Amino acid sequence: EVYEVCSGCHLASGIGRPDGSLPVVSAQHANVLVKQMVDIRSGHRDNPTMLPFAQSMSAQEMADAAAYMHTLKLSPKNGKGSGKNVKRGKELYEKDCKSCHGAGGEGDEAKFIPMLTGQHFKYMQRQLDEMRAGKRKNADKDMLKVIKPYSDADIEAVSDYMARLPIAKKK
Repeated sequence: EVYEVCSGCHLASGIGRPDGSLPVVSAQHANVLVKQMVDIRSGHRDNPTMLPFAQSMSAQEMADAAAYMHTLKLSPKNGKGSGKNVKRGKELYEKDCKSCHGAGGEGDEAKFIPMLTGQHFKYMQRQLDEMRAGKRKNADKDMLKVIKPYSDADIEAVSDYMARLPIAKKK
């Protein structure tokens, strides 16, 4: 019932929008989703669109919505980039991202590390751009050190690679 309001933007399936304006929330770790909602509500993450929703939800409603979103299936129809620099993106991912986000982009719920597989290219590109520019107040400090020297081309390449990570079957 709580997710019904969320589905107005993120869709009933939780797949958001391939143009990157709204992220995929389906199958994401519940802890990650709750953390993002709490960060938005507390001002640790700027998201004017989500702010009124995060402010109106109780802690239990956030937990319930996040638990439900986690049960939704990922779609292989997520937005992807041009595919021109996927090889470079893989090199960057292997070197800089894999140790935290996992070989398959599965993330780590216990450490609040988001799952990347199935996420839209444009959304990830925008988030990395905002982190690098210092606009994501809740960005991980170690991750910031890694992506700070990335060029726009590097961010595009790694975002495109991550958007193409195969979707693993849930156990």
